Amino acid sequence: MTTSASDRSALGAFLRARRARVTPGDVDLPVSGRRRTPGLRREEVAQLAGVGVTWYTWLEQGRARNASDQVLDAVARALRLDPAEHRHLMVLAGRGTTPEPGPPMDLRPEHTAVLAKLLPYPAAVQTDCYDLVAANRTYRYLFADLDAYPVEERNCAWLMFTEPSWRNSLVDEDTVLREITAKLRNRQPEHRDDPRWNALITRLRQESPDFVRHWESYEVAGDRTQLRRYVSPRVGALDVQFQSLWLDRARGERIIVMTPTDDGTAQRLERLDSLVGAAPAWTARSDAADSSAAGA
Repeated sequence: MTTSASDRSALGAFLRARRARVTPGDVDLPVSGRRRTPGLRREEVAQLAGVGVTWYTWLEQGRARNASDQVLDAVARALRLDPAEHRHLMVLAGRGTTPEPGPPMDLRPEHTAVLAKLLPYPAAVQTDCYDLVAANRTYRYLFADLDAYPVEERNCAWLMFTEPSWRNSLVDEDTVLREITAKLRNRQPEHRDDPRWNALITRLRQESPDFVRHWESYEVAGDRTQLRRYVSPRVGALDVQFQSLWLDRARGERIIVMTPTDDGTAQRLERLDSLVGAAPAWTARSDAADSSAAGA
């Protein structure tokens, strides 16, 4: 499959970033002489992958076309790419699918019923680019009043990078912001023609130097259940398992839910729900496809 010049350029930048992070010792190569290059040299990657140095150089320079799956797999092994990074490499090389930009996801009554039933655990319906389509009561008031933000700002990535009340809730701030960026970087090539994605990345690059710093590191990451530690302004410390319940994995649509890791967190989430108990069990963005009224 023929790739565009922009994709080949992105592929080269990704390979250079990954090469800089692998040392000769990581791949059992001897270290000889003074090294000005961080990580591996191009010729070392080519040797490990069993390809020509000139060809690998062209690959990093965005000049190589139609690389075979076997060669790409060999380069992935040489650079010790994890599964998410390997997948990202293949997408940049034209092996992934690019979904057509579609309408907003179809928010259905069964989705909002799940949000209500999960209380007092914070939960929300989220798209592939972190747009919050609907959220239950404890999620909406976990850091601030989510419904008070304009619709176009109800996006987890945007709020975590630009909104102090959200960002200040993060105990492991740099780790979480790096993971958010790495997940966006991982899936962005599949959405290169999607206006939602392009607008989000452009806004973040314009408004957040921290996003730019993480974005230009070319880290990529897949989705996984993970520990998140927050400090809620209403109830204090919360240690939760952050996980995705997939609605449509191919489109990246999910219900995200935070489950407590200890009794103290469970009690504080119950207290949070009691403090905001007069609010509806869930609310949705005004542009969501489902037009049902918020649950009582």
